[in-house]
Amino acid sequence: MELSQLRMFKTIADLGSIAKAAEQLHCVPSNITTRIKNLEEELGEALLIRKGRGLTLSPAGDIFLEYVNKILSMCQEAKRAISSEGEPMGTLRLGAIESAATSRLPKVLSKYHKYYSNVHIEFTTGKWKALETAVVKHELDSAIIAGKSVHPDIECVEIYQEEIVLIAPATFDTVRSPADLVGKNVYMWPEGCPYRKALENWLEVNQVSAEITSIASYGTILGCVSSGAGISLVPRGIYEQFKLIGGIKGYAFEQLKPIKNYFLWNKNTGFHKAKDAFLTLVQSELSPKRS
Repeated sequence: MELSQLRMFKTIADLGSIAKAAEQLHCVPSNITTRIKNLEEELGEALLIRKGRGLTLSPAGDIFLEYVNKILSMCQEAKRAISSEGEPMGTLRLGAIESAATSRLPKVLSKYHKYYSNVHIEFTTGKWKALETAVVKHELDSAIIAGKSVHPDIECVEIYQEEIVLIAPATFDTVRSPADLVGKNVYMWPEGCPYRKALENWLEVNQVSAEITSIASYGTILGCVSSGAGISLVPRGIYEQFKLIGGIKGYAFEQLKPIKNYFLWNKNTGFHKAKDAFLTLVQSELSPKRS
């Protein structure tokens, strides 16, 4: 069964004549007759019935035409989806670290859905290494992580720099230096998190030792801090979103530099209009505005 046979069959069904179909398709009637006969033999059913000088669909032909219309429509949709012209279509499998998903992406996702309603987004969150691996394996089309990927199959571009804020319960004394963390409970994401690494480096440079408890959830970390249990280092976007719940103070330090966040994709994927459109929107919404 070939698409050209299906197009011939649909044209005959629409025009009721092989001769008219041949004229519209710019081919000889005998070629169409042979191709339709081969299609009928493959299906094991007659699709057309002669009626006077014209043709009409058989009962099997009526049923088959419904599927032909669906198949040809899907073929056109597929062509539009990968075409460099027209609107993005299809599925975009997107991943992001929790900090980006919680604080930065909701506005972007909302706008993207408004602009490109024909794109279906499959969104997931995860640790940056797992997201990178998923992109390498083509399980995700793209992802947003903190820190630059150096994998040979990955292409990435910086989209924004996330300032980091030390947060402490409002009941604690003012935190003025790393030394103020001594004896305090510190809650951070598990090993491998760039924000945790920034805190560890800060403490090491200042020769301060602090025990870090691993918690893979910003909601839980913030709950611990707001309840007076300890301290954490979080992206400013997370702090700004949750400081309104009360009970939290934020502190910025010169030594705690912003963490670069990157949009990455597999360089072997090829053209992906839905992904490219998302990157353009992310850059427009999240990248620093230059004056």
